[in-house]
Amino acid sequence: MRNVIKSTLVAASLIATPLAQAEVSLDKLSINIGAITVKPDSSTSYIDGTNNTLGLSVDSNTQLGITLDYAINDNWALELIAATPFSHDIDGEAGLDGASLGSTKHLPPTLLAQYHFGGSNAVFRPFIGAGINYTIFFDEQAGQDLKTTLGTNDVELKLDNSLGLAAQAGFNYSVNNKWAVHAVATYMDIDSDAEIFANGTKALTSTVNIDPVVFMLGMKYKF
Repeated sequence: MRNVIKSTLVAASLIATPLAQAEVSLDKLSINIGAITVKPDSSTSYIDGTNNTLGLSVDSNTQLGITLDYAINDNWALELIAATPFSHDIDGEAGLDGASLGSTKHLPPTLLAQYHFGGSNAVFRPFIGAGINYTIFFDEQAGQDLKTTLGTNDVELKLDNSLGLAAQAGFNYSVNNKWAVHAVATYMDIDSDAEIFANGTKALTSTVNIDPVVFMLGMKYKF
């Protein structure tokens, strides 16, 4: 838990620095609230040392998404993506097909610079963005099938935090001068080194390529 708190503080510091250096004005701030879905890459991540005979994959999850936009000018903005913690099941693939290997939770704070097309008074405004993502994994749990495979209940699963790039495209559709429909798809480069310990000894390792597309649909409110 201490490592999670430390990692969260580091991520918050990295993301907050550009905003802290800007002269913040409330009328340039918007908040987007809606459903946000993390859909990991469907390809299999293979466990090291098994010659691609044993693999794993991560399932999708939907949570409450809250993002903040700060308009630098009519076309450029900064966006901070946040959400309630995502929960994912880690399932077996290839020779482990159907096995429950474990679960994890994560927070993916992401800071992006966005370019919005059209004028500030346009009803429909598409945008693109690029930035950086820092994903914090916590509450990893080994699944019963993994424990059975390793022949012990003393199994520990660890996932390293991830730092990677992010890119997005979306649009805002104004309903009135305060509210708009907000829709966006964001690709995040999330790769984690997974380590599995049995009776305190490292038993298996794998690089988990999550690399999700994150979809959000909600409402934007302009302050």
